[in-house]
Amino acid sequence: MRATLILENGAVFRGESIGGTADRVCEMVFNTSMTGYQEILTDPSYAGQGVVMTYPLIGNYGVNSADNESGRPWAEAFVVRHLAERGSNFRREGDLNDYLRQYHITGIQNVDTRALTRLLRSQGTMNGMITCAEDFSMQAVLETIHAYRVSGTVERVSRKEAEFCPAEGETLCRVALMDYGVKANMIRCLQRRGCAVTVFPAHTPAATVLVGGFDGVMLSNGPGDPADNQDIIREVKKLYDAELPLFAVCLGHQLLALATGARTRKMRFGHRGGNHPVKDLARGRVFITSQNHGYAVVADSVDPAVARVSHSNVNDGGVEGLEYLRNNCFTVQFHPEASPGPMDTEYLFDRFVAAMQKGGAQ
Repeated sequence: MRATLILENGAVFRGESIGGTADRVCEMVFNTSMTGYQEILTDPSYAGQGVVMTYPLIGNYGVNSADNESGRPWAEAFVVRHLAERGSNFRREGDLNDYLRQYHITGIQNVDTRALTRLLRSQGTMNGMITCAEDFSMQAVLETIHAYRVSGTVERVSRKEAEFCPAEGETLCRVALMDYGVKANMIRCLQRRGCAVTVFPAHTPAATVLVGGFDGVMLSNGPGDPADNQDIIREVKKLYDAELPLFAVCLGHQLLALATGARTRKMRFGHRGGNHPVKDLARGRVFITSQNHGYAVVADSVDPAVARVSHSNVNDGGVEGLEYLRNNCFTVQFHPEASPGPMDTEYLFDRFVAAMQKGGAQ
């Protein structure tokens, strides 16, 4: 079956339908990872977005339940150069195309993803539609595309009830993890380090968390514009003021920056992939990181009496981490839990656990 991708600037890419066949309107972004397509699809941070994979062969090792980062895929659409007809791997439980169909993810293959990515890099992230219709009104399609906005995504992806996840082995710390779209490996990274984790829905009041006897608080990754979450930002400020050890990642990093007076901005095309170099300024070392974000903290808006930049992006100099001047509070824009991507920065989880074990003392 033929399929067509139309972008908001009027560009048209024709190819072959994969996955579901329903018309899908979303924000089109690209990811430069060579592998990890299942983790990408199930990352809640992609809610409201369609993912263009820049690597030309996708699906060659199939899918399996162990690689899911949440209970279901959240990407709205999937664009690839070539989808392998059958995955081959000893862990394979099924094929990617069947997986896309099962979850009604509309996709397209046999399009020039290099040209598409260059367009998104030069003109910036834009909305698009994938349709399997043979005839359509371009004017009507463009009106629909221009009207689309990613919104309400944190509420969509967050848990509806608190969930307890026991530590692996002896319990060393108790962590309250705020779920704005948390990936499963973030929880596992804490569990492996002896943390008993209680995962709270995004809109849980800070007061509920603070009476729980937790040793520290973690703010998770998640989708959408951080500035849309004003109610959550107010509760994050209360968690910050409580002075428990606090560690935040990606959207959580942005929410805490907004809660303490900084600003965020939408990036031209974002950072999405597993090969982004980030410099830890205190260590003087560069780490290769996994990233997935379209917004960033504005460096000049960070109050030096509140925080300082701790990590910077080697490619564009953007803010990749903040060290807060209040006791044991630090945040990063990248994903130390990886999945997919390098695990070079898992040391940040060790630092968080060490802070909790010291009871917040320097």
